[in-house]
Amino acid sequence: MTTAGTGHAEADRGEKGGIRTALAGLTTRGRSFLAAGVAAAICSYVLGQADLLRVGLLLAVLPLVCAAALYRTRYRVAGSRRLSPARVPAGSEARVHLRMDNVSRLPTGLLMLQDRVPYVLGPRPRFVLDRVEAGGRREVSYRVRSDLRGRYPLGPLQLRLTDPFGMCELTRSFSTYDTLTVIPRVEPLAPVRLSGEAKGYGDGRQRSLALAGEDDVIPRGYRYGDDLRRVHWRSTARYGELMVRREEQPQRARCTVLLDTRGIAYQGAGPDAAFEWAVSGAASVLVHMLERGYSVRLLTDTGNAVPGEGGDGFAGASQESADAAGLMMDTLAVIDHSDGAGLSRAYDVLRGGNEGLLVAFLGDLDEDQAGVLGRMRQRSPGAVAFVLDSESWVREPGDVPGPLDRSEDRLRMLREAGWTAVRVPRGASVDEVWRQADRQRRGVAAAGGGEGPR
Repeated sequence: MTTAGTGHAEADRGEKGGIRTALAGLTTRGRSFLAAGVAAAICSYVLGQADLLRVGLLLAVLPLVCAAALYRTRYRVAGSRRLSPARVPAGSEARVHLRMDNVSRLPTGLLMLQDRVPYVLGPRPRFVLDRVEAGGRREVSYRVRSDLRGRYPLGPLQLRLTDPFGMCELTRSFSTYDTLTVIPRVEPLAPVRLSGEAKGYGDGRQRSLALAGEDDVIPRGYRYGDDLRRVHWRSTARYGELMVRREEQPQRARCTVLLDTRGIAYQGAGPDAAFEWAVSGAASVLVHMLERGYSVRLLTDTGNAVPGEGGDGFAGASQESADAAGLMMDTLAVIDHSDGAGLSRAYDVLRGGNEGLLVAFLGDLDEDQAGVLGRMRQRSPGAVAFVLDSESWVREPGDVPGPLDRSEDRLRMLREAGWTAVRVPRGASVDEVWRQADRQRRGVAAAGGGEGPR
């Protein structure tokens, strides 16, 4: 829960500013009462009517007392906001809970509550709350929804207070705000074997002994709980203490997801644009591979990765996998087009090799970039490319499709370089093209007379 402000310390403001603020909040009724009271007092002095003076004082003092009481009350009302959840996929709803607490010893009057939200999330919510008793609280909530990913500020919260007589009306704005993160849509993917792990897809690990032979085993000291079957008696006799063989060292399978963000590679904008599909596809693959126990890394055409990511990427099947997925989703929530013209920076990052499975989401390609991808394929034992023909994504219904020679030529170049390249048409689901890539890989392996390299 995030507190939007309590304002206890604000009650100690200067009297001069407080009086001016309170008088500025007088409503038309309050100003009328004040004017009538002053007029009655003047008339009582001119006419010599003492009773009229008492009426005038009553009319003039009532709005002033209401303004003073309301001014003190507004700094004794605490507001808080809570998002449920704070991270939501595009197209899904989140609920915002608002809570008002009256921390004073006096009840409040009518409260009008308003929260400021971006127009993308919907209309500005407004609530009218009845009087809140001393020490009481009121809770209200509203829903927000966005089809566009991004980070959206919520707040500041505004509270308008009115006294029971309607003499004064004051507005208070709390200082803090919260942020709603709208992440890309994530589709569940089928457990296909695009990487061809020898021990089965999803195992995500290959295990090897620390050293090859019995004579090369490097033991360590016995620890409480070690299996006695792992005791290395030769080393025990040599060192004079109980020694055990080292455990097999896990080697985690790796996957690099390359997202092409070049502005020149995509056409159109909006939630149904080709670039948004590519971002959603990258998010789906990242989450899918994390769940399968892979070490995953997100890479863009600019050569940038997720802030805080290690050299081997984020590890899956661990306690930190949920945090890693959240960090990558936060990065994809705000990712935008780059000004780059090529994929050479990403290729430079991949020069180290040993990148594991390489999955690329690409926009329009020219011959030079297809050549860079061909060299990039040599750095990975397996590579899958999803190529989006952005022209087909902006084509209106009824338009005559243009020639596919160029896009098909780029796909052919990638396949000749060893990529499993799939063309992504408009409206295709991520899981559909994911399965199509698996069928294409198995078809190529069968045509080659065997499983081939995986």
